[in-house]
Amino acid sequence: MDRALKEAFEVFCNKTVNGSPSAEILASFADHILRKGGSEKLSDEVIEETLEKVVKLLQYVIDKDVFAEFYRKKLARRLLFDRGTNDDHERSILSKLKQQFGAPLTSKMEGMVTDVVLAKEHQSSFQEYLRNNPDVHPGLDFTVTVLTTGFWPSYKWFDLSLPSEMAAVLLLFNASERLSYSEIVAQLNLAHDDLIRLLHSLSCAKYKILNKEPSSKSISQSDSFKFNPNFTDKMRRIKVPLPPVDERKKVIEDVDKDRPYAIDAAIVRIMKSRKVITHQQLISETIEQLSRMFKAEDRILETYIRNLSALASPVIEPYLRDVGFLHVTLIGRGCKLDPTLVSTLVER
Repeated sequence: MDRALKEAFEVFCNKTVNGSPSAEILASFADHILRKGGSEKLSDEVIEETLEKVVKLLQYVIDKDVFAEFYRKKLARRLLFDRGTNDDHERSILSKLKQQFGAPLTSKMEGMVTDVVLAKEHQSSFQEYLRNNPDVHPGLDFTVTVLTTGFWPSYKWFDLSLPSEMAAVLLLFNASERLSYSEIVAQLNLAHDDLIRLLHSLSCAKYKILNKEPSSKSISQSDSFKFNPNFTDKMRRIKVPLPPVDERKKVIEDVDKDRPYAIDAAIVRIMKSRKVITHQQLISETIEQLSRMFKAEDRILETYIRNLSALASPVIEPYLRDVGFLHVTLIGRGCKLDPTLVSTLVER
């Protein structure tokens, strides 16, 4: 009966959950507890009891080497980046694992903890040396952690070739695990169109160096981003391009920005030359002048004439009205007419 229960429990403990093996899940749980007591802020006694249960549960996990490798990588992050790591707890669980499963399982992890302890001692000695010798102080915070290559996890190196703006985006994640779109905009002060293109290349294109939430193929200002720790590629040298600009759309937008100035300039030139002109004549002459560059539509010119008429002298403005086929228009300085003359023209 006891044997049957043990075998059944082993089957249960070695199930895969959402694609993750039980060894990885157990390593992640231990990592959560050891990060400053987890989100629950557990006491030292509760942490020790929980770690004891983790080691007991590991007895039923078949792939203990898988647990050890996942745990070693998470241990590396805790030791190097989590300032709140408790060395006593780290040594305690390693001692329990060593006692239960032997030294080969924990030898590298023990070496990692020793490296960090020695590095802290060396850093303290270095700081004391600088205090005693202020003339050699480099004038900046300088911290070195010497690690033994054989103990620590190794990762594949990539040479990234990318635009400087894209590199600036990636550098932000050295200081923050997660950044929102608005936080990236605030720190880099880039135009929205430019930043959207950068983030699209980094999170939605071929090389997903960043993870985006929510996951989609487009960038929204409500998105958040974090570094993709699982990024890999067959090639060692990777060129991350910007998505191509829609050149046709950009050209049309630029032309649309320039045309209003060309229309205004043509109308002003005609009015400075003619002083008084019928509405239809003004439109015809404007179309003729602009025909060398583009075809202007009557309804568009109506809008520009109306807008420019608003800039005319208040004395003349009341006379700027349609009177059948005749329309008197006054624009700009140098085109001032006597109101009586305008009134006469209107009556005609």
